[in-house]
Amino acid sequence: MADVTTAYDVRDIEYLRHGDKPLLARLYRPRGAKPVPLLVECHGGGWCANDRFAERLRHEGLASHGVAALALDFRSGDEAPYPASVQDINYAIRWAKQHADELGTRPDWVGLSGMSSGGQLAMLAAMRPYDARYAAIELPDGSSAFDAAVPFVVLSWPVINPLSRYRYAKRMAGLDDPPAWAAPIAVRHETYWRTEAAMAEASPVLMLERGEVVRLPDAIYFQAREDALHNYRDPDSPFDGNEPYRFVADYQAAGGRISLEHVDLPPHTEHSPDMSGLGDAFAAMAAFVRRHAQ
Repeated sequence: MADVTTAYDVRDIEYLRHGDKPLLARLYRPRGAKPVPLLVECHGGGWCANDRFAERLRHEGLASHGVAALALDFRSGDEAPYPASVQDINYAIRWAKQHADELGTRPDWVGLSGMSSGGQLAMLAAMRPYDARYAAIELPDGSSAFDAAVPFVVLSWPVINPLSRYRYAKRMAGLDDPPAWAAPIAVRHETYWRTEAAMAEASPVLMLERGEVVRLPDAIYFQAREDALHNYRDPDSPFDGNEPYRFVADYQAAGGRISLEHVDLPPHTEHSPDMSGLGDAFAAMAAFVRRHAQ
C-alpha cells in the first residue's frame, strides 16, 4: 500500500435512521486503492455539539495518506442522553463491516477514531463492543452477524475520564475569576451524562482501575501538552500525573498496547482547535492504521 494517496473522493451515506430522522456518514475514501483500512470517526463537541463536518481536516489528512474515514453524525446529548450516541457508533461499526466492499475496505480493517468527547466515545465503544446496551440497535434482517470489535483505535486528546473532567470544570467554575469555558463544559456533561454515576460507569480510566474485563485494541493517543480541557491532573487520584498519562499507564498495566504522542496544538478552550498545522500528526495516524492492515 502506498504511503501517500493524494486523490480521494467524498460522499454522504445514510447509515441509520431513527424514526423519520436519517443519520448520515461522510466517507473520505482514497481513490483507486481498494481495499484500504477505514476509521469510523466520532466527532467531538462535549457530547452535545458538532457534526460529521466538524473535523474535516483530519478526515482529509487521513484519506490523503491512504486511510478511509467515515465521519459520523450520531445522536447528541441535547436529543438523547448516554448511551444513545454509543449505540449509534456501535451500530455504525457493524454497518461498516457489513458494507465493507461498498466502502472499499475489509471487515477486519475497520477501526475507530475520535477527538475530545468523540475520543472518549470511540475508546468506550472499542473497550465494550459486546455490551448489550450499546449493541441494542440491530442490523436489518438478513445481515451478516458482525460484531463491533475493532483491532485499532486512534485518539485525539480524548475526554478520557468524564467524571474527573466534570469535577475539574466545576472546580474551575467556582474560582473567583473562573475561565469562560468551565461552566458551559460542566453543563454539557450534565446534559449528556445526567449523573456522576454514569460518568464513572463509562470512564475508560475508571473501567480499567475497577478491573473491568474489556477489550484492549492497539491504540495511539495524541495529546497537546498545553491543553487545559484535556491535560490536567485529577486530585482525587493517587496517580502522580495528568489524565492522559494515567490512562496510558492503566492501559499498559492491563496488557494493552498504546503509545502517547505529543502534538503542537494551539490552546483552545471555547472553540474547536485549529488543526491546520497537524499534517505530520495526520500522517502518523495513517501510518499507525496502515501497519495494522497488512
